[in-house]
Amino acid sequence: MTTLYIANKNYSSWSLRPWLLMKELSIPFDEDIRPLLEGSCWDSYREFSPNGRVPCLHDGGTVVWESLAIVEYLAERHQGVWPQDRAARTWARCAASEMHAGFSALRNECPMCCGVRVEMKSISPALQHDLDRIDELWSEGLERFGGPFLAGDAFCAVDAFFAPVAFRIQTYRLRLGDTAAAYAQRLLNLGFMREWYEAGLQESWRELSHDQEITEAGTLIADLRAPAR
Repeated sequence: MTTLYIANKNYSSWSLRPWLLMKELSIPFDEDIRPLLEGSCWDSYREFSPNGRVPCLHDGGTVVWESLAIVEYLAERHQGVWPQDRAARTWARCAASEMHAGFSALRNECPMCCGVRVEMKSISPALQHDLDRIDELWSEGLERFGGPFLAGDAFCAVDAFFAPVAFRIQTYRLRLGDTAAAYAQRLLNLGFMREWYEAGLQESWRELSHDQEITEAGTLIADLRAPAR
């Protein structure tokens, strides 16, 4: 039995990555949602995750934590996680690793929250640098490997790693060039991205510190989420 532990779909960008990849590749699993709590989740998450974080995959007696490690574990067992073409596979691994380790301004200044819309007060130089790099990276992959996904004609792990960026672009109305913007919309239109989004809208959990970060980033112009409980 395979179980993927995740946090709130509205907030948890890290959880989205393996969830979406497994859904798109028809890898069966059960999901176990553990909502983010105010303060530290260390004690409660340590019950199932060695590093006290999500996502965490349990596959029989094997426990795999960290999204990139989960993806590589899945790649050893399932086709399609990475492209078959060596050049595309190498590029996809580099781009996914860059997303896993970088883009701190985008993460910090635009926290993921699927269910709201925000008008940014300003775009800092660091955030603009991240957006320019994403635009460059996406455009490179789409042009080099022919699209419609980043490393070719099939959705793979690198697309899953950038899926939370598409939600951030939607939430904060971030601007990219035409090619990159069209790719972001392509991700948002995926059936399983819509499924994640709709589930996130129905969540009534709130993490007040997370919501405060969102309102500090800009002016809240719409909250589409179910009422908080």
